[in-house]
Amino acid sequence: MSSPAETAALQQQGGGPPRSGHGRRVVAALAVTQTTGYGVLYYAFSVFLVPMVHDLHATNAQVAAALTVSVLITAVCAPLAGRWLDARGGRVLMTLGSLLGAGAVLAWSQVTALWQLYVVFAAIGVACSMVLYEAAFAVIIAWYGADARGRARGILALTIVAGFASSIFIPLTGLLVDAYGWRQALVVLGLVYGLAAIPLHALVIRRRPAHARTPEAAGERADLVRAAVRRRPFWLLVIAFTAGGGAVAVIAVVLVTYLIHLGHSPVLAATLAGLLGVLSVTGRLITTGLQTRLPAALIAAAIYMLQGVAALLLPVLGASVAGAIGCVLLFGLGFGIGSITLPHLLVQRYGTAAYATLSGRIALFSVADKALAPLGAVALAQAVGYTWVMSAVAAVCVTAALSLVAYHRV
Repeated sequence: MSSPAETAALQQQGGGPPRSGHGRRVVAALAVTQTTGYGVLYYAFSVFLVPMVHDLHATNAQVAAALTVSVLITAVCAPLAGRWLDARGGRVLMTLGSLLGAGAVLAWSQVTALWQLYVVFAAIGVACSMVLYEAAFAVIIAWYGADARGRARGILALTIVAGFASSIFIPLTGLLVDAYGWRQALVVLGLVYGLAAIPLHALVIRRRPAHARTPEAAGERADLVRAAVRRRPFWLLVIAFTAGGGAVAVIAVVLVTYLIHLGHSPVLAATLAGLLGVLSVTGRLITTGLQTRLPAALIAAAIYMLQGVAALLLPVLGASVAGAIGCVLLFGLGFGIGSITLPHLLVQRYGTAAYATLSGRIALFSVADKALAPLGAVALAQAVGYTWVMSAVAAVCVTAALSLVAYHRV
């Protein structure tokens, strides 16, 4: 149930009548920029790891730490980006972010020392906070306003397309590295991202309406945010999506290694891990369809519980091919649950006026956990084994599920 303040916020949310024509163009443009953004700014890194280790005379851990730095900086910058998006809209922020991201990738191609790599990835982290999912969702939600069906369809379409970013850009990056070397490959990717994202962000996204940029509107948003963060429902969302996102990040990092540890071939392990991206699309479709009939929080809670069961069963059944496939399928269906469910729950309870600010506050915790949880999981695996890692993943999935059940009841 919503509080009186939250109900008032819902009545004040913007949007007006649906504007489906340009809305579809916005979603299509963002689908392109999110796919290229995640592909270039995040997923391509795994392909560059080995050649960078060789050329920079560093260890795997030292080079991999650059990506951790990037994700942590994205988390720190998320609240600032959220406030900007609520106050001014996405055009300027996402255009500047895509300029910064493209420039950082080009600079990445020229690094000759480890410290330079860290500086470049700090810049990439700032850019990611300006251009990736949190910003794109805020633009779609602000555009469709009170049109719940338009919002849901827009976010679903965006995440379905962008869900294939790893499937597209990891192989593409590998081909470029084989053909031109890792530095020239980065030049190509930087130009691809810049030529795709900069004009689309600048020309397709609109500014916030004038009434949303007034001091009165800013004051109303600030009041709404203060009221939200003082109440239990907001922190239940923080716990749920921080725990759930951390579990997903851990599985994404350790799954291949663990499947090999269980006795499977590297090819089979990599193939099963590759299914996670496809399954995330399936899970998003199922979740969006069910949201018209059942409470979104309870749907997500059920999926997190299933992921917990899959994590517990993997050490027991994962040594067989059928068991490994079953556990991966069960866990993979929840891979995209957070990106679909959190925007729905935030708008449902708090409206659209301060959506990006509240989303940015949650991202401060959830994105940071996605960076740190895999490091903790690897350390735990080295200390006591992967069975304990899977038990920990199951525990945080249950925590996420119980938090969402409690959220539904308040």
